[in-house]
Amino acid sequence: MISGFDHVVIAVRDLAAGVAAYETLLGRGVSHRTEQDGVATALIATNNLSVELMAPSGDSEGARRLRVALESGDGLKSLVFATRDLSALHRRAERVGLAPEAIAQRDGYASFRFATHCTHGVRLFALQRDDMPAPANARDDGVSGLDHIVVRTADPERAAALYGARLGLDMRLDREIAGRRLMFFRCGDAVVEIIQQSDAAADSLWGLSWRIANADAARERLVAAGVDVSEVRTGMKPGTRVFSVRNQTCGVPTLMIETSKRVG
Repeated sequence: MISGFDHVVIAVRDLAAGVAAYETLLGRGVSHRTEQDGVATALIATNNLSVELMAPSGDSEGARRLRVALESGDGLKSLVFATRDLSALHRRAERVGLAPEAIAQRDGYASFRFATHCTHGVRLFALQRDDMPAPANARDDGVSGLDHIVVRTADPERAAALYGARLGLDMRLDREIAGRRLMFFRCGDAVVEIIQQSDAAADSLWGLSWRIANADAARERLVAAGVDVSEVRTGMKPGTRVFSVRNQTCGVPTLMIETSKRVG
């Protein structure tokens, strides 16, 4: 019933700075801006997911909650799944014990939140849109879309039950590397990667990995923009070349991945 990712939410103290950072990082422009109930947002769309940058702009209850969330710093706060049948997904979530909140209707979309205590600390939502936001001003050396999102957990069996059995994502790989368990769940044309982190107090959204056509060109563009990046190196997955982005990501660990056309 989950068809893919709709967007991720990155909370920032300074929306203008966050927008500038992610327009540079992704090589794309803002598709949509809103300000409502004391919270300002900007949406940057890629081919398979949008980044929603969110900052408090007033003194509403929503703005106060966002400021509390920002006490730990800017960062990745929520993951929103896409679905073509929100009502059916809501019924499933009730049946499998995810205690979903009531469906909220908005102009152009409807959504609900899974109970955070049932998702082990990760803020997860589901959303159905009338129309997907269109990418704006995409550069050839920018990202094409999301490859995977990383979730850290101290309890991989519990995480497997949540993302596989309860949310219905397709497990594609389960392996152990250097004493840590890694699991990969297909979600649309991207992946939720679960990493075992023994000292994690609760599960958490951790990082984002983006697809690029040419690692050398993408790295050169970011270096020219003053972004601190690693050298290009061979990725863990055969046929991939990657580099890390060390700053100007609003606190989100970030990897760029070039994949050979010969590798699926």
